[in-house]
Amino acid sequence: MKSKETPLMRQYNQIKQKYEDTILLFRLGDFYETFQDDAVKTSQACGITLTKRNNGAAGDMPLAGFPHHQLDTYLPKLVKAGYRVAVCEQLEDPKLAKGIVKRGVTEVVTPGIALYDKLLEAKSNTFVATLYFKFEKGGSKRFGIALADASTGEFYCTELSQSNIKEFLEGIAPAEIILAKPQKKELAELIQSLSSEPAITSLEDWIFEHEFAKDTLLKHFETQNLKGFGVEELELAVTAAGATIYYIKDTQQSGISQIKNLSLYNTSDFMMLDYSTRKNLEILFSNSDIKNGGTLISILDKTCTPMGGRLLKKWISSPLNSLQAIQKRLDAVESLYLHNDKREFLRLHLNAISDLERLVTKVATGRANPRDIVNIKNSLDKIPIIKEILTGVNSIALASVSSQLDELRTICEDIENALLDEPSINLGSGNVFRRNYNQELDSYTEAKFQGKNWINEYQERERSATGINSLKVGFNNVFGYYIDITRIHSNKVPEHYQRKQTLTNSERYMTAELKDIEEKILNAEEKIGLIETTLFAELRAKVAIYTETIQKNAQLLASIDCLQSYAQVSVENNYVKPLINESTDLNIVKGRHPVVEKLLPIGETYTANNTTMNNTEELIHIITGPNMSGKSSYLRQTALIVLMGQIGCFVPAESAEFGLVDRIFTRVGAQDNITAGESTFLVEMQEAANIMNNATERSLILLDEVGRGTATFDGISIAWSIAEYIHNKICAKTLFATHYHELNDLATRYSKIVNYSVEVIEAGHTVIFSHNVVKGATDHSFGIFVAKMAGMPYDVITRAEEILEILENGNEDGSGAKAKPDMSKVKSKKQKHQTDQLAIFEFRDDELRERLSEIKIENITPIQALQLLSDLHIEAKKSK
Repeated sequence: MKSKETPLMRQYNQIKQKYEDTILLFRLGDFYETFQDDAVKTSQACGITLTKRNNGAAGDMPLAGFPHHQLDTYLPKLVKAGYRVAVCEQLEDPKLAKGIVKRGVTEVVTPGIALYDKLLEAKSNTFVATLYFKFEKGGSKRFGIALADASTGEFYCTELSQSNIKEFLEGIAPAEIILAKPQKKELAELIQSLSSEPAITSLEDWIFEHEFAKDTLLKHFETQNLKGFGVEELELAVTAAGATIYYIKDTQQSGISQIKNLSLYNTSDFMMLDYSTRKNLEILFSNSDIKNGGTLISILDKTCTPMGGRLLKKWISSPLNSLQAIQKRLDAVESLYLHNDKREFLRLHLNAISDLERLVTKVATGRANPRDIVNIKNSLDKIPIIKEILTGVNSIALASVSSQLDELRTICEDIENALLDEPSINLGSGNVFRRNYNQELDSYTEAKFQGKNWINEYQERERSATGINSLKVGFNNVFGYYIDITRIHSNKVPEHYQRKQTLTNSERYMTAELKDIEEKILNAEEKIGLIETTLFAELRAKVAIYTETIQKNAQLLASIDCLQSYAQVSVENNYVKPLINESTDLNIVKGRHPVVEKLLPIGETYTANNTTMNNTEELIHIITGPNMSGKSSYLRQTALIVLMGQIGCFVPAESAEFGLVDRIFTRVGAQDNITAGESTFLVEMQEAANIMNNATERSLILLDEVGRGTATFDGISIAWSIAEYIHNKICAKTLFATHYHELNDLATRYSKIVNYSVEVIEAGHTVIFSHNVVKGATDHSFGIFVAKMAGMPYDVITRAEEILEILENGNEDGSGAKAKPDMSKVKSKKQKHQTDQLAIFEFRDDELRERLSEIKIENITPIQALQLLSDLHIEAKKSK
């Protein structure tokens, strides 16, 4: 078949064989073309018409393409559709090529390695993660993991135990995961369990050989060892990091000089948040349909720069475990909180700063255009102003950050002297460099824009010099520019004029000066393109020298941006500075849910509540109350206040003081994991087991309706047992919301378990949810009332009330334990109708009626009601 192919398609197929798992964009002149299956995929993903191309004797084949200048439009569509894309360029000028133009792949774009603006979110990182493991003694796995964002130059590595790897990956949410081929099957279950659904790439196992990986890192960083990065002894981490660099270099043929450093990600510095907690607290993503809201980050993000937004997401996802680090942030936020004028002035100038991290990556990879360079200069110009603003703010952390900012005046001046304030994006336009920056460029730029004036001025000079007023300078495509003189003035033609053409009535001449003008005008655009390209490459190389310094500036500015964001939101929302210490106490006065309070309808205010917990008297709170009364919001607000304090932000409360918390665990609701064959109850128990196995006395646990996924008695038993285990074994502060009123009995048995309930006000047939959490238990769920609020049909509500009355009056056995309800007592709707019709003819037991009328239903427990119903049932049988 190959012998029948055209030479062009033979070249295409040879390149395609090396990139079989990609869509190959094949440059043909002014177009990128795709063929065969790639064409079909491209047509579908990009909405491009599918056509055919002749392949000689091999027949026609599907074809889909687009103009080369639309690469930034169509390539992101392919990657977002889940494809890896290889860009194959022409590596030589077609005009100079002998035979088929030389072509080669210049980059491979993947979901995790993308430098195109349309593939990047301004306030989110795009991480590629590499995993590599070895078995430890006992059979468990130990992982080396590396993370890289090619668009910002960030590069981290660490080592984790098997028990922590999923939580770590959930927190990072990598766009792509790299594995060694032999380990792909072993890690399949882990990858499939991730909520982020990353793309998976498997590499040959030799890439993960430790010595090869280490050598890859040493060559990239041009160092003799890795001691300076603090990872020399971490074999698995180094292996993963080396494989990451190999992969990025393999995809980015232009180089990856933006990756200047390798940082050790020390997980012990941060509170680990599992997926369940992130989801239930709605830290980054909402569980509702609220657009662009309903999350903690949507409330706290008042950042002014893209890199600040990315850093804030990391801060919110990774609360600090160090009191000293937390206090530094809180003190900095307090300083900005108290200085309104300085904070507003700071925000004004931060808003003028571009995405320095990604701009300098463009510089390092040769992708930056003139406007990008100017944006870097304009952003760096703000550093002296920001340093000046921060000099008057009393904060050790802010002073430290300010002192590390480098103004880079030399490179800023170089850019200022070279480029126009608003240069053209495209080179060759003549609107990029300032006048007097390069004399040769100036002459061609003037020729392009002033060529007509040049000709007119030259014509006037020659008329004056020769005395021939009818002398004209003309132009045609054959001879170019020429001087036209009528025959009557032939005797006045100067000797230095060179005759080019004789016409009937005139002669046409050329001079050396006109030839020079002609050359400049006709070649101006081409020369401008060449000169500007050369000059810009030189300037870009100068800027690239400062890549690492600019990256550091970007990180420092990002931290300033995050701190002012905390201060800004604290002022706007009336937050207070929390006091965090080494104790195990938790005292919140008038705490509020930071998200819910912002989503309330206009005119409504959030009901604040106190929370007092400690390890001596109030370790576990059993919280009862009806649905919609605010139990879940109360649980979440407590956790969010703790989390906000440990990320260094002020909190929504009148005051808050608590001891450092090492983990926040939540068990709130559950959904079937159908794809894994897991029921609601299984998921619920897995989450609960995770808490039981990992919580410590410094943890904060939120449990909401544990056990409701199974039969009532099983559920009560499990919930009761879990509460006992936490009380006796873990000793962690726990908020336990439940509908199982039986759990209130725990407070009578354990000194550190206290009953709380959400206050409900009953006014006749109306129920008012006050949302106040008060001490004491409740045994009323008001479920039917909630159903009525939801719009349930009247007949359903009235029937439910009838059934509830029967069940509540017959659900107690002689032992005092709750018994299964006797559903035989509940007549069908038809039976009830017949009973009502015959009631006037029935014998009435006046003694029974009298006993029933004396019962004060509001004062009896379900167990007492069950006992009463049992007694009545026995008496009714005897009377037959």
